Amino acid sequence: MTGKNLTRSPIWSAIAETLRSEIRGGHYRAGDKLPTEAALAARFGVNRHTVRHSLASLADQGMVHARRGSGVFVTARTTEYKLGQRVRFHQNVLAVGQTPSRRITRAETRAADTEEAAALALSTGEAVHVVEGISLADGHPLAAFRSVFPAARFPGLPGLVVAEGSITRALAALGLADYTRRETRLTAQLADPILALLLLVRSGTAVLRSMAVNVDDGGRPVEYGTTWFAGDRVTLTVAP
Repeated sequence: MTGKNLTRSPIWSAIAETLRSEIRGGHYRAGDKLPTEAALAARFGVNRHTVRHSLASLADQGMVHARRGSGVFVTARTTEYKLGQRVRFHQNVLAVGQTPSRRITRAETRAADTEEAAALALSTGEAVHVVEGISLADGHPLAAFRSVFPAARFPGLPGLVVAEGSITRALAALGLADYTRRETRLTAQLADPILALLLLVRSGTAVLRSMAVNVDDGGRPVEYGTTWFAGDRVTLTVAP
């Protein structure tokens, strides 16, 4: 293959990728100030407009933010997130020294579609509770999620989730003290405009999608969940 047939990334994109790798590698930590536009322009041999374009790309992904008159600062950390038999968002984030929080954007009851019904061992059209929201680490979006539950088994769950701010606590209040993961499927996809807005990334950015079924101690399905992780902010680890 000749050189003229190779597809080259714009220089601003290459600079953004270099800075992104340095942030993820710990060269710049959360709260650190990045070098000035002038310093970065000198480092990469480009003009400040090109550097500004690179920094805007990182800001769109939530990795940096500008403080008027002060400079550009790192706002994102790569979170080590374990996928095992018991996956609990708050515990996972606390374990790596970050502060977890969740923002619930939807909590309602509706009819199950074919896929949801199959995952939960229900009939298509049976009532399910649907909870959607954003999971945050240190105030930055880590993932968007959708969790679906059999409504007959967990009456009042949507209101409890909103009140508690935690699915685990809401389920415990309804008598489900523990549940485990039966299976997890991981795939990659490109973020559509709505998902991109939720995760503060650009539309078309690659995200990691996890689809899982959780069961009670008798093996009965209790939750069918889909989570979309911001790929630049999380490292997924499969644990026993």
